[in-house]
Amino acid sequence: MKINHFKYDEIGLNRFFGSLEAKVMELLWDAEELCIKDVQHKLAQDKPVNFNTVMTVMNRLVEKGILERRLQGRLSLYRPTQSKEIFIEEQSRKLTENLIDEFGGVVINHMLDAIKDVDESLIQQLEAKLRQLKKDSQ
Repeated sequence: MKINHFKYDEIGLNRFFGSLEAKVMELLWDAEELCIKDVQHKLAQDKPVNFNTVMTVMNRLVEKGILERRLQGRLSLYRPTQSKEIFIEEQSRKLTENLIDEFGGVVINHMLDAIKDVDESLIQQLEAKLRQLKKDSQ
């Protein structure tokens, strides 16, 4: 699935979604499957939200391929098309590939600069990945 807009100034899922979309997705990733009314009630615990607004957001997420809808009698149930982990993995991979395709070595240098302050285990994973890439290319 392709997310068309990445917002650098946001945090978390709000980088990929609008704020209400992000809240809906968090609820559905936690619950796996919910109807619109259930989502509305859960969202309303923080702030009142109109049923039609929730319905519109969820149906747009279906149109984008992020949620799928199934009928159970007259009730529509919604669930994510992929897990949160797979979604984040896929989106970060696409973003990284796009940045490298467009800006090449500059992006790689910035990524390397950014990891110098991270956990040592991440650096070890990177070194192992580089060794594997070198081995595969020979």
